[in-house]
Amino acid sequence: MEADDLLRSRFAVSPLFELENLLRKLSGLSPHRLPAAWSARLTPVYRRLRATTDLDVVLALQSRTYGPGFVAPPPRSLAQSIEDDLATVRAMALPDARREIARCMALRPVHDERILGILRSEEVVERIARALETAWHELLAADWLQLRALCERDVVHRAGQLSRSGWAEALDGLHRRLRWRNGAIELLQPAEHRTVHPGGQGLLLVPSVFVWPQVAAHIDRPWPATLIYPARGIAALWETRATAAPGALGALVGRTRAVLLDAGLLTKARSGRSVLYRRTPLGDALIAASPSPADR
Repeated sequence: MEADDLLRSRFAVSPLFELENLLRKLSGLSPHRLPAAWSARLTPVYRRLRATTDLDVVLALQSRTYGPGFVAPPPRSLAQSIEDDLATVRAMALPDARREIARCMALRPVHDERILGILRSEEVVERIARALETAWHELLAADWLQLRALCERDVVHRAGQLSRSGWAEALDGLHRRLRWRNGAIELLQPAEHRTVHPGGQGLLLVPSVFVWPQVAAHIDRPWPATLIYPARGIAALWETRATAAPGALGALVGRTRAVLLDAGLLTKARSGRSVLYRRTPLGDALIAASPSPADR
């Protein structure tokens, strides 16, 4: 990686990429399944969506090694929202969508006539967008604040490492198949050998929940050179949480902050010896909606 690439590298989150990987786990396309509690909760919803929406059209485009880029568009920043993602999906030009659909069907042929009819229709992009939107709200929206906070905590941790020790330290520990070597990032893929030069555009680093335990590299358009890796703390997310004694959190961090943490208005992350508190998107929304003193 050149100096310009390091200067332009940045972190982002991708709501639709999370949904895509959740769907891959629920459908069995991923060799790694969800933890039992998550599977028990989400599988009935997933089956209902397959029976009542166009979700099977989305699933038909997925294979074990590939998925259409416009179904999970590249994110721009940590502030990426599902509304941003869905707007990008809907803005996909039909000829470009048809090219991606053709590539997906070449990898995994579609034989269902109903699905083929939708894939060949003029409204295929909108129908896919509606199916994704419904699946998001039914499967993932209720957990998104927690999952997003986990990804943001990972970025705070990496940023602390970056400020102290540079990129080699920040990238260390992203995944056992990733390593920094001779000024480049190596992704150990035994079946494939490719060299990718970001060309001064930098690297997009995306912490993810549902990519776990794998790591993904996107090098085809519309994605920039991108690494998607499991966010730190995934194991704790899957575990059943123990019930803390009443008042224990308040005694540790202060009662006001404990209330805000419990309400989903703050997240906390450790960077070195410091504990950083940040407003969540819900907290930002409440601040924005609150009247100013002049309006009271």
